[in-house]
Amino acid sequence: MVLAALLTLCAAPQQAAAQDAQEVGAVTGFPIPRYVSIKASEANARRGPSRSHRIDWVFQRRNMPVQIVAEHGHWRRIVDRDGAGGWMHYSLLSGVRTAIIETDMLELRQRPDPAAPVVAQAELGVIAFLDECNAAWCRLNVGGHRGWVPSDTLWGVAPGETFD
Repeated sequence: MVLAALLTLCAAPQQAAAQDAQEVGAVTGFPIPRYVSIKASEANARRGPSRSHRIDWVFQRRNMPVQIVAEHGHWRRIVDRDGAGGWMHYSLLSGVRTAIIETDMLELRQRPDPAAPVVAQAELGVIAFLDECNAAWCRLNVGGHRGWVPSDTLWGVAPGETFD
Protein backbone atom coordinates (compact mmCIF):
# COMPACT_ATOMS: atom_id res chain seq x y z
CA MET A 1 0.00 0.00 0.00
CA VAL A 2 2.78 2.44 0.95
CA LEU A 3 4.79 1.40 -2.11
CA ALA A 4 1.81 2.07 -4.41
CA ALA A 5 1.32 5.52 -2.90
CA LEU A 6 5.03 6.27 -3.25
CA LEU A 7 5.03 5.19 -6.91
CA THR A 8 1.98 7.38 -7.58
CA LEU A 9 3.70 10.40 -6.02
CA CYS A 10 6.85 9.82 -8.08
CA ALA A 11 4.90 9.44 -11.33
CA ALA A 12 2.70 12.51 -10.82
CA PRO A 13 5.36 15.16 -11.68
CA GLN A 14 6.32 13.27 -14.86
CA GLN A 15 2.68 13.08 -15.98
CA ALA A 16 2.18 16.78 -15.28
CA ALA A 17 5.31 17.65 -17.28
CA ALA A 18 4.09 15.56 -20.21
CA GLN A 19 0.74 17.34 -20.17
CA ASP A 20 2.45 20.77 -20.09
CA ALA A 21 4.71 19.90 -23.04
CA GLN A 22 3.17 21.28 -26.21
CA GLU A 23 3.30 19.38 -29.48
CA VAL A 24 5.10 21.10 -32.35
CA GLY A 25 4.66 20.64 -36.07
CA ALA A 26 7.20 18.37 -37.73
CA VAL A 27 7.45 20.74 -40.71
CA THR A 28 7.46 24.21 -39.13
CA GLY A 29 8.38 23.60 -35.52
CA PHE A 30 5.44 25.84 -34.52
CA PRO A 31 2.96 24.74 -31.84
CA ILE A 32 0.14 22.34 -32.73
CA PRO A 33 -2.64 23.30 -32.44
CA ARG A 34 -2.29 26.98 -33.32
CA TYR A 35 -4.49 29.67 -34.84
CA VAL A 36 -3.90 31.36 -38.20
CA SER A 37 -6.17 33.08 -40.72
CA ILE A 38 -7.17 32.39 -44.30
CA LYS A 39 -5.52 34.98 -46.55
CA ALA A 40 -7.34 34.09 -49.77
CA SER A 41 -10.91 35.12 -50.56
CA GLU A 42 -11.50 31.53 -51.69
CA ALA A 43 -9.61 28.58 -50.21
CA ASN A 44 -10.14 24.85 -50.78
CA ALA A 45 -10.00 22.36 -47.92
CA ARG A 46 -9.20 18.91 -49.27
CA ARG A 47 -9.71 15.35 -48.07
CA GLY A 48 -5.92 14.75 -47.93
CA PRO A 49 -2.64 16.67 -48.20
CA SER A 50 -2.31 17.00 -52.00
CA ARG A 51 -4.09 18.60 -54.97
CA SER A 52 -5.16 15.13 -56.14
CA HIS A 53 -7.48 14.75 -53.14
CA ARG A 54 -11.07 15.87 -53.56
CA ILE A 55 -12.27 19.22 -52.21
CA ASP A 56 -14.52 18.86 -49.16
CA TRP A 57 -15.02 22.54 -48.34
CA VAL A 58 -14.50 25.89 -50.06
CA PHE A 59 -13.91 28.65 -47.53
CA GLN A 60 -15.06 32.01 -48.91
CA ARG A 61 -14.33 34.38 -46.06
CA ARG A 62 -11.00 36.17 -46.20
CA ASN A 63 -9.26 36.64 -42.81
CA MET A 64 -11.36 33.90 -41.20
CA PRO A 65 -9.52 32.35 -38.26
CA VAL A 66 -8.83 28.63 -38.42
CA GLN A 67 -6.90 26.26 -36.22
CA ILE A 68 -4.00 24.20 -37.58
CA VAL A 69 -4.14 20.72 -36.05
CA ALA A 70 -1.58 18.89 -38.23
CA GLU A 71 1.16 19.47 -40.83
CA HIS A 72 2.38 17.45 -43.81
CA GLY A 73 4.84 18.99 -46.26
CA HIS A 74 3.27 22.16 -47.70
CA TRP A 75 -0.15 21.23 -46.31
CA ARG A 76 -1.86 22.13 -43.04
CA ARG A 77 -4.88 20.33 -41.61
CA ILE A 78 -7.26 23.04 -40.42
CA VAL A 79 -10.60 23.26 -38.63
CA ASP A 80 -12.95 26.20 -38.27
CA ARG A 81 -15.07 27.09 -35.25
CA ASP A 82 -17.79 24.65 -36.37
CA GLY A 83 -15.33 21.78 -36.76
CA ALA A 84 -15.38 21.85 -40.57
CA GLY A 85 -12.07 21.71 -42.36
CA GLY A 86 -9.54 19.59 -44.15
CA TRP A 87 -6.08 19.92 -45.68
CA MET A 88 -5.20 23.38 -47.01
CA HIS A 89 -2.06 24.47 -48.84
CA TYR A 90 0.09 26.69 -46.64
CA SER A 91 0.11 29.48 -49.27
CA LEU A 92 -3.59 30.11 -48.53
CA LEU A 93 -2.92 30.75 -44.84
CA SER A 94 -1.50 33.73 -42.98
CA GLY A 95 0.06 34.21 -39.56
CA VAL A 96 -2.04 37.37 -39.13
CA ARG A 97 -4.16 36.72 -36.06
CA THR A 98 -7.90 37.18 -36.29
CA ALA A 99 -10.84 36.03 -34.18
CA ILE A 100 -14.59 35.65 -34.52
CA ILE A 101 -16.82 37.52 -32.07
CA GLU A 102 -18.82 34.90 -30.11
CA THR A 103 -21.08 37.31 -28.18
CA ASP A 104 -23.72 39.57 -29.71
CA MET A 105 -23.07 43.29 -29.27
CA LEU A 106 -19.75 42.65 -27.58
CA GLU A 107 -18.46 45.78 -25.85
CA LEU A 108 -14.94 46.90 -26.74
CA ARG A 109 -13.40 48.67 -23.76
CA GLN A 110 -10.74 51.34 -23.47
CA ARG A 111 -8.63 49.19 -21.12
CA PRO A 112 -8.59 45.49 -20.15
CA ASP A 113 -10.97 46.14 -17.26
CA PRO A 114 -14.72 45.38 -17.05
CA ALA A 115 -15.28 48.85 -15.56
CA ALA A 116 -13.40 50.69 -18.36
CA PRO A 117 -15.41 52.91 -20.72
CA VAL A 118 -16.96 51.24 -23.77
CA VAL A 119 -15.48 52.57 -27.04
CA ALA A 120 -17.45 50.45 -29.53
CA GLN A 121 -19.60 47.35 -29.94
CA ALA A 122 -19.20 44.39 -32.29
CA GLU A 123 -21.87 42.02 -33.55
CA LEU A 124 -21.87 38.24 -33.26
CA GLY A 125 -19.88 36.57 -36.06
CA VAL A 126 -17.78 39.60 -36.99
CA ILE A 127 -14.11 38.93 -37.76
CA ALA A 128 -11.71 41.08 -35.75
CA PHE A 129 -7.95 41.55 -36.08
CA LEU A 130 -6.07 40.76 -32.87
CA ASP A 131 -3.44 43.27 -31.73
CA GLU A 132 -2.45 41.51 -28.51
CA CYS A 133 -3.75 39.16 -25.83
CA ASN A 134 -2.89 38.67 -22.18
CA ALA A 135 -4.21 35.72 -20.18
CA ALA A 136 -7.76 37.09 -19.93
CA TRP A 137 -8.17 40.00 -22.38
CA CYS A 138 -7.46 40.71 -26.06
CA ARG A 139 -7.03 44.05 -27.78
CA LEU A 140 -8.64 43.94 -31.19
CA ASN A 141 -9.43 46.04 -34.22
CA VAL A 142 -12.91 45.86 -35.68
CA GLY A 143 -13.47 48.13 -38.67
CA GLY A 144 -10.95 50.67 -37.38
CA HIS A 145 -12.30 50.62 -33.82
CA ARG A 146 -9.81 49.34 -31.26
CA GLY A 147 -10.66 48.05 -27.83
CA TRP A 148 -10.24 45.31 -25.24
CA VAL A 149 -12.56 42.33 -24.82
CA PRO A 150 -12.45 39.23 -22.61
CA SER A 151 -10.61 36.52 -24.53
CA ASP A 152 -13.33 33.96 -23.75
CA THR A 153 -15.74 35.96 -25.96
CA LEU A 154 -13.66 35.14 -29.06
CA TRP A 155 -13.02 32.09 -31.23
CA GLY A 156 -9.44 32.10 -32.46
CA VAL A 157 -7.59 32.49 -29.16
CA ALA A 158 -6.53 29.58 -26.96
CA PRO A 159 -7.49 29.78 -23.26
CA GLY A 160 -4.76 31.67 -21.40
CA GLU A 161 -2.87 32.51 -24.61
CA THR A 162 -0.65 35.59 -24.55
CA PHE A 163 1.04 37.46 -27.39
CA ASP A 164 1.74 41.04 -28.53
